[in-house]
This record gives sequence, C-alpha cells and structure tokens, in this order.
Amino acid sequence: MFLNCHTYHSLRYGTISVEDLVQLAVQHQLKVLALTDINTVTGIYQFYKLCQEKGIKPIVGVDVRVENEQYFICLAKNPKGIAEVNRLLTNYNCEGIEIGKANLELKDSFVIYPLTNIPEKLLEHEFIGIRQDELKRLFNPELKALTHKMIILHPVTFKADEEYELHKVLRAIAGNTLFTKLIEDDYCKSNETFIGKRGLLEKYSQYPEIIENTKYIVDECSFDFDFKTPKNKKYYTENKENDFKLLKKLAYEGLDKRYPDDNVQAKARVDKELAVIDQLNFCGYFLITWDIVQYSNRMDFMHVGRGSGANSIVSYCIGITDICPLELDLYFERFLNLNRKTPPDFDLDWSWKNRDTILEYIFKKYGKDHVAFCGTNVEFKSRSRFRELGKVFGLPKEELDELSKRPKEHHDQNSIVQEIYKYEKLLIGFPNQRSMHSCGILISEEPITNYSALEFPPKEFPIVQFDMHTAEDIGLEKFDILSQRGLGTIKDTVKLIEEKRGIIVDIEDTRISKGETKCNEFLSIGKTIGCFYIESPAMRGLLRRLKCDNYKVLVAASSIIRPGVAQSGMMREYIFRHNHPDQFEYFHEVFEKELGETYGIMVYQEDVIKIALHFGGVSAENGDVLRRAMSGKGRSLSALQKLKDDFFESCRKKGHPEQLSEEVYRQIESFAGYSFCKAHSASYAVESYQSLYLKAYYPIEFMVSAINNGGGFYRMEVYVHEAKMSGATIHNPCVNLSEFQTTVYDTDVYLGLMHIEKLEATIKQFIPEERENNGDYRSLEDFVKRVNIGIETLQILIFVGAFRFTGKQKYELLIEARFLFSKGQYKTKIISLFDEPQKDYKLPIIQRDRFEDAFDEIEILGFPVSHSIFDLLKTKYRGHVLVKDLLKYHKKQVKMLAYLISRKHVPIKKKSHPGKKDDMYFGTWIDAEGQYFDTAHFPDSLRKFPFKEGGIYLLLGTVEVDYHFPTVTITKMAKMPLVADPRYSMDQEKSQEIERSLRENVSMTSREPYPQEFEIGLPRQKML
Repeated sequence: MFLNCHTYHSLRYGTISVEDLVQLAVQHQLKVLALTDINTVTGIYQFYKLCQEKGIKPIVGVDVRVENEQYFICLAKNPKGIAEVNRLLTNYNCEGIEIGKANLELKDSFVIYPLTNIPEKLLEHEFIGIRQDELKRLFNPELKALTHKMIILHPVTFKADEEYELHKVLRAIAGNTLFTKLIEDDYCKSNETFIGKRGLLEKYSQYPEIIENTKYIVDECSFDFDFKTPKNKKYYTENKENDFKLLKKLAYEGLDKRYPDDNVQAKARVDKELAVIDQLNFCGYFLITWDIVQYSNRMDFMHVGRGSGANSIVSYCIGITDICPLELDLYFERFLNLNRKTPPDFDLDWSWKNRDTILEYIFKKYGKDHVAFCGTNVEFKSRSRFRELGKVFGLPKEELDELSKRPKEHHDQNSIVQEIYKYEKLLIGFPNQRSMHSCGILISEEPITNYSALEFPPKEFPIVQFDMHTAEDIGLEKFDILSQRGLGTIKDTVKLIEEKRGIIVDIEDTRISKGETKCNEFLSIGKTIGCFYIESPAMRGLLRRLKCDNYKVLVAASSIIRPGVAQSGMMREYIFRHNHPDQFEYFHEVFEKELGETYGIMVYQEDVIKIALHFGGVSAENGDVLRRAMSGKGRSLSALQKLKDDFFESCRKKGHPEQLSEEVYRQIESFAGYSFCKAHSASYAVESYQSLYLKAYYPIEFMVSAINNGGGFYRMEVYVHEAKMSGATIHNPCVNLSEFQTTVYDTDVYLGLMHIEKLEATIKQFIPEERENNGDYRSLEDFVKRVNIGIETLQILIFVGAFRFTGKQKYELLIEARFLFSKGQYKTKIISLFDEPQKDYKLPIIQRDRFEDAFDEIEILGFPVSHSIFDLLKTKYRGHVLVKDLLKYHKKQVKMLAYLISRKHVPIKKKSHPGKKDDMYFGTWIDAEGQYFDTAHFPDSLRKFPFKEGGIYLLLGTVEVDYHFPTVTITKMAKMPLVADPRYSMDQEKSQEIERSLRENVSMTSREPYPQEFEIGLPRQKML
C-alpha cells in the first residue's frame, strides 16, 4: 500500500536512509514496499537486497518530477520497466528531451498520476493516486467517475515530526532560500510518514475498487534482479573462444619479447594464468584493457599500468603493465583466483593532458549506450552543513564564516545557532549531490540504461546514479582510467630534451633509470623535489632515514609510507630493522624465508597471502580472501570469523604453538587492509625512477616540465626555486621570449605567461601566437597595435617586466601606455602595412627603489624573481646555523632563519588524556642558501608560538637526528618583518599588504594518531 516512498537519495528532499526505510516497514509488519525516489534509481539495488533479507516484496520505480512539479510515479512491472524509465530520465538529463506530462509509451511500467496532473484519457497501465486527505474530493462527480482507475497513494518522506522540519530545511537548501520564505508547494504534506496498514485501509473502506486496484498493481509488479551474472561487456571479439585465442596469441608474442631467453618459469606462469582467466570468463576484460593501451601507444601517449593487475604475467606480456611479476615474486592470486567471481581492477594512469582523449576513444569505440562513469554520492561535509544551514536561517556572511571555519567553542551560542546544531547533527551522512567517480569507467554488455538513468555532471561525461560499490554488487566492474601530472612531466621533459639538446631519451626503457648510481645517490639524500610520489616532506624524510639507494628499498618505501601501514607500526619497525639488521631475530623461520627482503615485516598486501600460505597452510586463494575480508571489501563479520577459525585450525594441524599463531594473526589483522599491493608500489617506484633519472641528468628541462605540468605536492614557487637551485637563471615573463608555458634557452628559463593570474587565458595564448606569425614586438606601441588588450591588462604586463626588451623603465612605459590609449586609436587591433614611426619623448629620470620589482613580482606571480625573499628582510641576520651543518648539532639548540614552504598537520595523543587527540605540525623550510630542512612543532610550542601564515621565521629549537635525518624540534618562533613595500611609502597599511599575502602549503589530516614505538609490540626475538 506504500507505493511512493522516498529516501535521502531524493536529494535535499527525503530524510530516510534505505536501511531505515526497510526497517520501518518491518516494524509496521509490511509484506510489500515500493521505493520511488525522485528522478533517481540510486537506492533500488540496496533496497531490493534488504527487502529480500526481511521477507518483504520489493517494488521499485521513480517519482518523476520536473522543476519541483510531480508529473507521475512509475512502478516497474519487471526489470524492463525500470530500464524504460531510466531511458526516459537519461534522454531528459543528457539530451535535453522534455518529459511529457501524460500518456508516455511505458509498456513495462505502471504510471500513477497525482490529482494535480490527471490526463484527458488514461491508458491501460495508467492510474490516479488518491491520498487519504483527498478522498473527500471524490464527491465531485467527475472524479468519482474515475475511481475504477484509482489506487491508494500514501507517500513516505520522513520518519517523525522532527524529520518533517528537517525535510523543510532541506527544501530551503535546495531552493537556496530562507526557511521562513518557504511556501506549501515547496515541501511535502505533514502526513508523509508510515502509519498502520489496517488504519490506512480503513480510510479507503468506502472505495473497495481503489483497494483492489492497489492490490492488482502490487501483484503485477515483480522486480527480480540477478546479482550473480557479470554485466560487463562479455567479449572483445564475437565470442569466448575467439577471445581466448587472441589473448593467448598476444600473451605468447609478448612472452617472446619480455623473456627472449626461453624462460621456462615464465612460460609455465603464462599458461597457468591463461587457464584461470579463461575459466573465469575474463578474457574480454583483459582484451578491452589491451585495446585501450594499444590506442594509447598509437597516439604516442605514455601510460602506467599499476595496482594488483601488475601481479599478472599475462598483463605484463601484452603490455598493460611494465612490472615483471617473477622479478618481484608477485602472486597472481592477489589479482585473480578461482574464489574471485568478479573481474579484477586494472588501474591505468595517463598524463592529465591525455586522459580525456583516452576517455573519448572508449566512449566512441564501445558506444555511448554502453559506457558511463561510476557515480559518487557526495555527502554534506561538516563545513557545508554549517554553511548551508546558516544561509537557511538567515545568518550574515561573517557569521557563516565563523560557523563553518571555527570550532564550536568559538561560536556565538544563541538560539539560532542551537537550532543549526540540531539540524547539523541530523544531516551527518546525508548525500548532498551526485558527482562523477574520479576514474571508474563502466562498459556494459547490455545498454547501461538497463541498470541506471544517466546524468551529466559538469565534466561532460555521463555517469550512472550509483557508486562503485553498487556497481560491483550488481556485476558491473569498473576500469580505472586515471590521470596524474607525473607522466606529463616525464613525457614533456623527454620532448624538451630532444627539442633543445637534440638528445633522444628512451625513458620507457626502465633499464636506463633503475640502476643508475646518480639516481640512487639522489634517492638516499632525498633530493627528489618534482619526482612522482617521492617529493613530499614525509617521503623525502623516509628516504633519508632508510638511506634508500636501490629499487627494492624504494618499492618498500612506497608502501610503508601509506598511513595505514604507519598506523599499524610497521613503518617504524621497518626503519629500525633496516638500519640495525643485527639487532633483531626473526621470530619464526617462515618470516625469514618469505619476508627476508623486508626483515620479517609485512610491508605489502601480498605478504598476507605469503604468511597465510606458508605459515598457516591455507591456499593462496583463501589467503587473498582473508586479505580482502580484513580490508572490509564486501565480506561479512561472520565470513571473517570463519576465515579466522580456519586459519587457527590449519596452524594447529601444522603444530604451531597457540601463542605464536595468535601473534601472527594479530600482525595480519593490524595490517591487511592498509597497504599497497607490492605490484602497485613497484609501478610507482618505476615512475619515480624515471622522473629521478631526468632530474639527475637533465635537471633544468625536468623542472621546467614540472612547472608546466602544474607542479605536484608544493606550490609553484617551490618548483621555480628548484629550477634555480639546478643551475637555471630565472627570468620574468617577456612578450618576446616567453611562451604560454615556461620555456628554456640553454640555462635561461623564461616564466610562461600562464603564471600571470590576472591575464585572460585568450591573451596568454594570443601573444606568442601573434609573435610567431608576424615577428617580434618592436616596441610597446607595436604591441598595442597587434594585440587587442585593455589598459589595465597592459599595465600588468608592464609591472611584471614583460617589456624590458625596450630598455625603458616601467614608469616610462606606463606613461607611454596612457598616452597611446588616450589617443583612442588602439581600442581594436590594427594591422597596417605602413606604420608611422613612434615619436620619442624625453622623460625625467625617476630613481626607483631596488626592491620595487620584487614586490611587483610577488603581487603578480606570487613570488619574487629578481631578488631572493631573504633580500627583502629588514634584518641582515641569516641565522646561527645553515642546513648543511645540521647533522653536527644533534641534541643541540640552534637558531635559524627560514622561509616557510609547507606544514603538515599531524594528530597525536594528548599527554594528559591519552584517549584524546592533540595537534602538532611538521614544517618544511628553506634557509638563506636555498636548502630544505624540516621542523617539528608540538602542542605546547604551538600554543605559545603559532604559525602566522607564509613568510620568513626566526626559529629556535633542538636538532634531533633520527636515522641520518635531522629535524629541528621548535621551542620558539617568530615571523620576521620584510622591508616596507617601497611602492606605497606614503601608506603604512598598504605597504604591509604584500607581506601578508605570502603563501604557504597547509596539509590537514583527520586520521588517528600513530602508535608510539613501545605500543607496537612487534617481537624482535624468536618465538618458540
């Protein structure tokens, strides 16, 4: 009888989760329930499963509304019914095809109209829904004549009165209006909640025909869904047999290329994998991925195949990945095994510049009716909850900022804020909008609208209305098509080296980078700014602590840096054992034999399989099931308990003491869900080495490419600084020498016009294009004639020094610009065959302050170019100690002067209340010589001496050298003043503006504090 139920997937409308909706139906002893969210099928698959579990017949459909007007409710008679409604919504969302208000051709759906939209005629599958409070209107003869086509309509939107008010709040958020400005048409009726079925039927007792019609619809609707059958595109060729033949042929061809010495082990591994792939019907999945990579190769794009897919020798042989699984002892079972009934994930990375081209190919090749992105449900985050609620209750901007940005203890505790608190708490976990999954592509065998309506987010690629977990649940496995800046940096560097030096570097031949002495030297000292994945302060510190000087240690470092691994204590223990290999014992010989490369510590996800197999005696397949269960990937607690019981039973059969087995399981449990698989780390490490090779041997070209690809972990200033430290001379943008992007002439680096934020994108592109077509700009007047530009934009170019080739001072150029524009003849671009020579005017020489240019540069570019930031200090003092001497000052106090690069927030356990968190920061700085170092700021120090945003600070602290890596633990610090901005010498407030605008990178985290060393408890002695 409840055929129009909404959940919170009816965005900014419903207030009930799918779980709560089904539970309420159980409480009301319902045997049938319908889910009809507004314009979406997001929740229908979860709803279907929950209803099946509770013995309730699920009916699914959609409440179709256009601009808040309810047109009708569709109830699917069968899976075809939901498909036709999906296509209706997809046409509206993606093609702009209007939805008709009545008499649509929906053969497999029932259509229920509200009284506000009764069509002139009703088709056989069409009915009118009548609410209990509308029954009195049936005394109207025209309506009474239609009772034979009416059904019971009792919508459900909220659980209780408090949630009815929340519903109204959501409607105000949706309408971007004040709560007090809502009108009745904006929100649902006050009775849209569950009531007793018997009481509801009594309301309609005078109209048995309406009750019978309702029962008829309920009986006729049957949404049976097969979750077990894969929904992905089945075959790359026309059938399974040909898919296998093609995959085998490609694998054998690749085997000959990858292993030219007739490697028996590799051949056996290929055959073993092919048998599993064929048995699980995954040949098509492999071949589609291969096809995408082949297209990439034809386009001369660079890609990285990573993740667990690199555990497969078949994917290595056919070119999807570049990691040899034999070299690194990678388990195929981690990627694919007979216990895994869903297709594996291939993670494929392209440059951020090329990814859209790859996506366009996939959509074109496999058809827009069969391809879509996964969706994501974006929840109301803490800040947005406060901000949206503040707007609904009419708070001014200043109070909105206070609410959303500051902790509760700093809020004004008035009655409105208390009301906001109430609703803020209720909104936790609510979806706010649907968005696009960052990389997950679905390619289906049947039209994808059989499973979901599609939507168009701003990125212009269609998305399904559910997330990746639902997709996997219903049998649609995603292809991860990712992008990153690191590959763009590598590819652009190779091109730049060829263009500027005539040298061709085959960077995809990993033999030239992985074993390079200079690369390994850079690794060991953390000289990795700009290099993919290994440039963050934390990673550079880890590399130095490990004195990392080879590929395998880098692979391990790429995994143990992960937050979960550090959380389990494995990172700290690995560092200790790496530096003190003679100060521990393997507590069991299996750990020495299987994990000797990582000192008996589980570093990779594969290590769980190894230990489960070789210590516990379980199969490799069940070892992977254990790993997946612990990582929470779709396994129930009862299933995990069974795996645990099986593990201990197997250990007993092998004769292991109970205490030893418990310790091994404890380590597995603390670790299994938190790390990279080894193949993933190895793939990252290869790319890290490629970028490191280019940084070591072609540092200027590499840094220029890093700049042009948007940098990475740090702000742009840091990469420009690194280019300077690499031997480059940095020049401001110049209209005659700069391109849109930064470019290099020998060791002279000219910043690109892209760095002038206030310059329009079209102007940035046009200036070098016009110069290319018609020659260098001869003067300011010549430039103004050829480039359609306004006086304000021209002034920005003058202030940044883009016309210094004229030999004129900025003030001269500004006066000339004003003169040119006052004549009014350059408002549109003029091309003249016969230019009149410009008249020269003699202007008095005006003495400029030597720092004026630097302040212009900070204002326009964000950082100084013509001077070091240290040159702008009022003081001449540069610190008691420089970075190069820090290792000599272990446990000693130092005073340093340093420029703040970045700071990382880290939660720690509160000393006075171990159960609570406190805040500390790690800072990264450069000294007056441009060298990097790191600081630690504990809560007591921060309370007295907090960060005051970007700038130069005087630091007082104690040096702590931790495994070759010095950190300064700060006791005091103070921000140092710059000289007053000479451009505003008459305005003291204005002369401080630039100093206040200096930037920094701040990285916040909400994870739990890492354990202390004494809390880890990893045995360092043999256990008997």
